[in-house]
Amino acid sequence: MTKPCILCCAITGSVPTKADNPAVPTTVSEQIESSHAAVEAGASIIHAHVRNDDETPTSDPDRFARLKEGLEKHCPGVIIQFSTGGRSGAGKDRGGMLPLRPDMASLSVGSNNFPTRVYENAPDLIDWLSSEMIKYEITPEIEAFDLSHILHAIKMSEEGRLYGKLYVQFVMGVKNAMFADREVFDFYIKMMQKRAPGAEWCAAGIGPNQIVVNEWAIAAGGHTRAGLEDNVRLDRQTLAPSNAALIARAAELCEQYERPVATPAEARQILGLRAI
Repeated sequence: MTKPCILCCAITGSVPTKADNPAVPTTVSEQIESSHAAVEAGASIIHAHVRNDDETPTSDPDRFARLKEGLEKHCPGVIIQFSTGGRSGAGKDRGGMLPLRPDMASLSVGSNNFPTRVYENAPDLIDWLSSEMIKYEITPEIEAFDLSHILHAIKMSEEGRLYGKLYVQFVMGVKNAMFADREVFDFYIKMMQKRAPGAEWCAAGIGPNQIVVNEWAIAAGGHTRAGLEDNVRLDRQTLAPSNAALIARAAELCEQYERPVATPAEARQILGLRAI
């Protein structure tokens, strides 16, 4: 298979701290340095959250602005994807960084359970976030925790309520949400191919499911995500030394399945993003 595989690096997230793994980059300078190493290992998308000085999550636009500036300087051409996730803020605060015009932003189009809470995404908030992405020409990465999220995203795209080319990420292995189940994974692909044949898809596995889902996605011709947001370990006994190590492991799978790793320029072309 010769189709390039896009590797997304989820560098920080909202949950893991340095107590879980000292390599988790929580300051803006650490995030820039970690992203640079991940790009050198093969990442073409940086999926970014920001943190307060005490490591708690935030949607502070000023911190996102400093991170974007640093990524543009030190990782030229990389696709910058900001998170609008619900652990970093509430309501429209979740989209407060969108006027910064990142290349992409995550978008959840439905609610589901998380390990200790409900991840609530009300229809009016979804509509507002998607309209802001249209306003600022930001391509959403749909984070699908359930089949209904995939189907709703396809419907939104057909109705012109999403900016740019449809890109859906299957998130599997979150406790109390969708298991990392191969039959479900294959059905997700079938639904994408049947209902949105021109779209692209990727997949992310949480915790020990990361490497499993990485391999499924690469072998099936999709794209995939790795990084310390989703998994702080290489295996049960070993902490991951860096985001770059997790991206390098995914890149090795690409080589195994004869998939070239997409450069940032190739990823932009595949996803229909503006060239740099």
